[in-house]
Amino acid sequence: MASAAEQLAASINFGAFSKATELKNRIWFTLGALVVYRLGTYIPIPGIDPGILHEIFQHNAGGILGMFDMFSGGALGRMTIFALNIMPYISASIIIQLLTAVSPQLETLKKEGESGRKKLNQYTRYGTVVLAAVQAYGIAVGLEQMRSGVQSAVLDPGLFFRIATVITLTSGTVFLMWLGEQITARGIGNGISLIIMAGIVANLPHALASTLELSRTGALSPIFIIILLLMSVVVVMVIVFMERAQRRILVQYPKRQQGNRMYGGEASHLPLKLNTSGVIPPIFASSLLLLPTTVATFESSNPNAGWLGTVTAYLAHGKPLYMALYVGMIVFFSFFYTAIVFNPAETADNLRKYGGFIPGIRPGKNTADYLDYVLTRITVLGAIYLSAVCILPELLISEYSVPFYFGGTSLLIVVSVTMDTVAQIHSHLLAHQYEGLIKKSRLRGRR
Repeated sequence: MASAAEQLAASINFGAFSKATELKNRIWFTLGALVVYRLGTYIPIPGIDPGILHEIFQHNAGGILGMFDMFSGGALGRMTIFALNIMPYISASIIIQLLTAVSPQLETLKKEGESGRKKLNQYTRYGTVVLAAVQAYGIAVGLEQMRSGVQSAVLDPGLFFRIATVITLTSGTVFLMWLGEQITARGIGNGISLIIMAGIVANLPHALASTLELSRTGALSPIFIIILLLMSVVVVMVIVFMERAQRRILVQYPKRQQGNRMYGGEASHLPLKLNTSGVIPPIFASSLLLLPTTVATFESSNPNAGWLGTVTAYLAHGKPLYMALYVGMIVFFSFFYTAIVFNPAETADNLRKYGGFIPGIRPGKNTADYLDYVLTRITVLGAIYLSAVCILPELLISEYSVPFYFGGTSLLIVVSVTMDTVAQIHSHLLAHQYEGLIKKSRLRGRR
């Protein structure tokens, strides 16, 4: 069976792609949805001065505003209807996952199958609306305090501006949430991830132009630019290798007799990813560390906010305290999120229910302890890999002002989403070829 699948995979070509009508329709739908998203990133919210806002964001591009502007594809810097992007939905999803691990009611819903999953998705949508409204109100208040000299970024500050901003930004996030779900259902790949990736990729040309401009002005030498590009290629190769890396644990199923036939006895594998937590640890760590910078920016007009300047100075890019806290938070969230998404006791219980066992390990608690031991060891490697990928670009950003888009988090998102989308396209092509073989066999059988 495996050899047949490999032969089919090897035979997939552009001819097979041209015949896969459903796959082409899905790809066109995905591209159309992403075009709609990109158009929305240029529709500004009412009541702001784009010129003043651009100056403020240029001055504070190194803080959390710059990072979130990268994820939103420039929508935050232009303060458009999609300024919040899909980040409230991701935050709500993570919160629901965390609550599922500590709440017996939510854990019961998770085990109910499709009906429970729909209820959890509904809770996630409600949480998205609440988070988006709170963040939108914070942005509205922050915009009213933003000034470039004596000029304010808001033309007519007040209650009406805040209400309009909250409604506009919350509606934009809800629309993107719906659009992402439509891409997942009717398109190809994970819609939410593709929206984030589209925002990052859309600003890559601007990042390359900024880097080349630094070379033209003499801030960076041409040799350094070449080394930077080669380093980016190497980092991408490392990410691809590590994201595909797995620890396969052998699982054996006993033989059983039903009537005169013997069933079972085959061996399988339980794959454990080296980086189970994905890109969650770098995003969380960056957000928490860059938060003081943002608060200091919003409170710059407050004379009693001098202590924020001290905190910001110690947590600036390239500072030893920043680097130490960044690595520590990445390691912490790597273990924390891995413990949320993978439960060794539940996996061991499922293996025992279906008669599976790990050779040399007794079923039940011993199996759970063994899985926890293996998962802890590979998570250490995953945390080291994430820390190395993310800390190297931070050094480049602090020393040479390299744009955020060459950072570890952005490369992780782009490469991971690309790999997942290509794998889904490959699966559709493989399924299409299997359907063709089945139709041919039926026609021969009729003859």
